[in-house]
Amino acid sequence: MNDSEGLDIPLIRLRPLRDRKVSKREFDRILASIEAVGLLEPLVVYPEGDYYVILDGVQRYRALLEKGIEIAPCIIGRQREAFTGNRMVNRVSPVQEHRMIEKALGEVDEASIAAALGISALAHRLKKTLLKQLHPDVAAAFDQGKINRVCAREFTHVKIPRQKEILDAMEGYKDFSSAFVRTLIVKTPPEQRDSHRRKSNPWDKTTQRKNDLLKQLADAEQKHDFYSRLYKQYTVDLLRMAIYARTLLTNIRIREYLERNHPAVVTRFEVVIADARG
Repeated sequence: MNDSEGLDIPLIRLRPLRDRKVSKREFDRILASIEAVGLLEPLVVYPEGDYYVILDGVQRYRALLEKGIEIAPCIIGRQREAFTGNRMVNRVSPVQEHRMIEKALGEVDEASIAAALGISALAHRLKKTLLKQLHPDVAAAFDQGKINRVCAREFTHVKIPRQKEILDAMEGYKDFSSAFVRTLIVKTPPEQRDSHRRKSNPWDKTTQRKNDLLKQLADAEQKHDFYSRLYKQYTVDLLRMAIYARTLLTNIRIREYLERNHPAVVTRFEVVIADARG
């Protein structure tokens, strides 16, 4: 911010402009980071009377209050911009976080990094073998946050080509849950499974468990078919309605009557016709 200046301001003179809800886990991570390395990013504020409104950094402000800190470094904006810096920054993906931790380990010890991240240890964050076992498209989906870490691990139970087939099915059904992945793994032919990856595999479960997973898949397929039929029926009904509305509005006498006595109906008919075109 070229049009700004820095200033240390007592917390009692700060007021949040708006509050952004965050999970307890995210707030605890902010607390842990402040405890480990201090406040790295100043708050962004704007003077308003005897106080300053916080444009960016409400959660850091609340963390400082909880820690009993009385003064916070702030950047004074020249304009009362209602922006949130966090919304301008893309969240670090699991793959990116993995690379950052590996790079940081060259200069900082593991305990300090774990403390700054608010976690007990880094071991589960440095599973290099996981990414190597994933199809590139699956790794990309994991990187983009489409699938979580648990879901990514499930993919390692099948061979690379089958992973791509499963991911395509998930995208087709718009279901990226771990339960759905397991149902597809159960339906995977034995020759496409990769059972040596782990001692325990989903297909080694009891018959009842396997039947439950297959039922979940059948329910998902049934739901997909239902919404497909519903969408087709909606499209047909919209087309019929558009034809009917166009017939009425192209009749000069009917249109004049409707515009004179029921203008809202004319507007609605025109919307229906436009929707059918688009």
